[in-house]
Amino acid sequence: MAHVLIMPRQGNTVESCIIQEWKVQENDTVKADTAVCIVETDKATFDVSAGADGIILKILHPAGDDVPVLQPIAVIGAPGEDAAAVVTAIAALETPSKEASRQDAETQNIPPNSSRRGAETQREEKKSHELDNKNLGVLAPLRGDKQIISPRAKNLAAKEGILPTAPGTGPGGRVIERDIKTALANHPQLTAAAKAAVAAGAKLPDAGTGIGGRITVADMSAIADAAAGGITSADTESTAGGTVTKTPLRGIRKIIADRMLGSLAESAQFTLNASASAVKLQEIRSQIKNQTDFAKKLGSPKITINDLLLFAVSRTLPRFPYMNAHKTGDTIRTFERLHLAVAVDTPRGLMVPVIRNANLLSLTQISSEAKRLAKACQEGSAKPDELSGSTFTVTNLGSLGITSFTPVLNTPEVAILGVCGIEMKPVALTEAESNKCCCDCDCNCNNGVRFEPHIGFSLTINHQVVDGAPAAKFLKALSETVAYIDILLAAG
Repeated sequence: MAHVLIMPRQGNTVESCIIQEWKVQENDTVKADTAVCIVETDKATFDVSAGADGIILKILHPAGDDVPVLQPIAVIGAPGEDAAAVVTAIAALETPSKEASRQDAETQNIPPNSSRRGAETQREEKKSHELDNKNLGVLAPLRGDKQIISPRAKNLAAKEGILPTAPGTGPGGRVIERDIKTALANHPQLTAAAKAAVAAGAKLPDAGTGIGGRITVADMSAIADAAAGGITSADTESTAGGTVTKTPLRGIRKIIADRMLGSLAESAQFTLNASASAVKLQEIRSQIKNQTDFAKKLGSPKITINDLLLFAVSRTLPRFPYMNAHKTGDTIRTFERLHLAVAVDTPRGLMVPVIRNANLLSLTQISSEAKRLAKACQEGSAKPDELSGSTFTVTNLGSLGITSFTPVLNTPEVAILGVCGIEMKPVALTEAESNKCCCDCDCNCNNGVRFEPHIGFSLTINHQVVDGAPAAKFLKALSETVAYIDILLAAG
C-alpha cells in the first residue's frame, strides 16, 4: 500500500515550509530513513525522511513551493503501484466538491421557519445573483470608498483569501456570507500559504497546480514573476554603467524581508540611545581571559563581554515587567519569566535563537546556552522550538564598530536592545580625584575631565505599549547594572 509523505510540522509556530531541494527523483528507490528533500522555515533548514521503504511514485510539489504543514508532498510505494489513484484519493479528501459546497451554502441560508416554497424562492433568487468570476474578485460592493459587507462575510472572506470587489446579494448590494460561499464553490481552493499571500495583496491565477487544482504560492509567484519581466532566477543585463545582476526575492530572504516590513508597519517604533561605563566590564573580561586554564578545570565556558551583557539584561529586565511583554492585536501579554532572544548572523540570514528562563540562569549557564544556540544556527541544525517564543531580544553590532543604530522590533515583542561598540568618552573628575591629581599626569585635570570607555545601547520600543519615560528608566537601570557589573556578579 502506498505511503503518503506529508510536510512535517517543524515546531508549534510553523504553518508552512518551503521545499528547498529534492534529493531524489520520481522512480528512485528509497529506505525509510532516506532524506528525500530539504525544507526550510524562516528560521532553519531540515531534512525530511521518506518514512517508508519503496520507490518515489510521485512528487506532488516541486522545489520552491511553500507547502502548509501536514499536507502531502510525495507518494512512496511499490514498483508498478498506481500513484494516480493515490493522488486522486488525496484530492478527494482535501477538496470538497463544488456541488456539496453549493448545497451547504444553500442549506445554511434557509431560515428554519421558511416554507418549502419560500426556500425554493430563496434558491432561485440566489442563483440569479450568482456571479461567474474566476479571480474571486466578485464580492465587494462599493458605496463611495467603503465596502458594504456583513461581519460574518468579512471574517469568512479573510479566512478563505477572498478579494471582494463587486456587489453582493444582500440588501442594497451588501455582501453576505452566502456570496462568499458561492464564490468558493465556483473557484479552486487555495492552500493556507496562498490565502495568507492573498490577504497581503497578491494576485490570484485562474487555476492552480496543487493537489485537486488548489492554488499554491508557486502559482501566485509565477504571476508576480511575469509582471516583473519573467525574472525567476539570478539574471544579468549589460548597461552603459556596467553589468546589472537581478535576483528575485524568494525563500528565506523574502520571509525575512516581509517580517521586517510587517514589524515596521504594525508597530510605532521609537529608539532611545544611552551609554554605560565599560571599565568594570573590561576589567572582568580581562580577569576571566587571564584565568583560562583555571576556567577549563572548572568546566566553565569562555565568558565574553556579550555574555556579561546578557546576564546584566537577565537581572535588570524583571524589575521592569512592561518591557518583557507581547502586543497581539489589542491585548498586552506580560511575562513572569524572561525568554531572551539573541540575534545571530548566519550564512542563511538573521536568526534569533532563544535562551529560555534566562532570569533563572547563572552567568555560566547563559554563556553556555548562547554558544550552543549560535553554533546550531550557524550549522543549520537549530530546532524550530529553539527559535520561537522569545519575550525580549538583544542584538549586538558592537564588534563591527557600530556606535549607534535603530534595531527593528522582533514582533510581537514590545522592545529590543541594540548593543553598540565601546568608545572613549569624557567624564568629569570628582573633587577627590582633582585634589589627588598632579599636573604631570595625562588625565586632563586642568580641564576637569578624564576619559573612560563607554559601551553604547540603542533601545527600540513599541510606543503603542511602552512610553518614552518608562523605557528610559529601564535603560538607565541597565546602564547602572553594567557600570557595576562586578557587584552584580558578587551578589550572585
